[in-house]
Amino acid sequence: MRASASHSTVIELRERIARLEGRSRRAKSVLPFGLPEIDSRLPGGGLARGALHEVAGGGHGVIDGAAAALFAAGIAARTKGRVLWCVTQPDIFAPAVAQAGLAADRVIYLEAGDQTSVLACMEEGLRHGGLGAVVGEVAHLSMKASRRLMLAAEDSGTIGLALRRWRRQADSMDFGQPTAAATRWRVSVLPSTPLPVPGVGRARWLVELIRARAGESADIELEACDETGRLSLPAELADGSAAASSGRRQGAGG
Repeated sequence: MRASASHSTVIELRERIARLEGRSRRAKSVLPFGLPEIDSRLPGGGLARGALHEVAGGGHGVIDGAAAALFAAGIAARTKGRVLWCVTQPDIFAPAVAQAGLAADRVIYLEAGDQTSVLACMEEGLRHGGLGAVVGEVAHLSMKASRRLMLAAEDSGTIGLALRRWRRQADSMDFGQPTAAATRWRVSVLPSTPLPVPGVGRARWLVELIRARAGESADIELEACDETGRLSLPAELADGSAAASSGRRQGAGG
């Protein structure tokens, strides 16, 4: 009997270790942007899967907020599977999301009554394990709430994107508060790429990686997501005629 009990204990310990190792392997898996200027500043060379990430507009206006949403859509587009997008108001422009690479038939839009419900739906979506990404539009994100989302993402290996959206300028002050997110991004609209003929060129953004756990911060001018969800370096930066990034502080964030 003692030998049998001992054997059962060993099996249980092995199963626990396997589960822990499985979580570790998921956490180390990354989704590269395909741009060394960004990937080189992220642990593992890309955006961590099985983790929570924050994205916000560089200003308080609708235009920067829309750019942040399209940046998140581009990330989600490069994952596999359906994407859960949680909102409090159905005011997202789906055709623009599709142009950023996230096809309409991949997105499940969920309208929740308030921010608390959005956070709860995000957590359930992250725990599901069968989604490519979970996006949630939230104004406030506490350390407690972000930890719950991070743990849910770690358990399933799904990317969580907290899209910080403020309908009142006063709410934007919350973005400076600490959270458990692995990275924090800020996206601002820049003048579009100039064309040799009359017309509007590809949109450009200033993408700031303002916090990266065990990584570096950076700010870089990029061309907006294309139909595959990928960002590009403007030609004048790609040929080395200008500095690609000015923020290169080591160890930005815990």
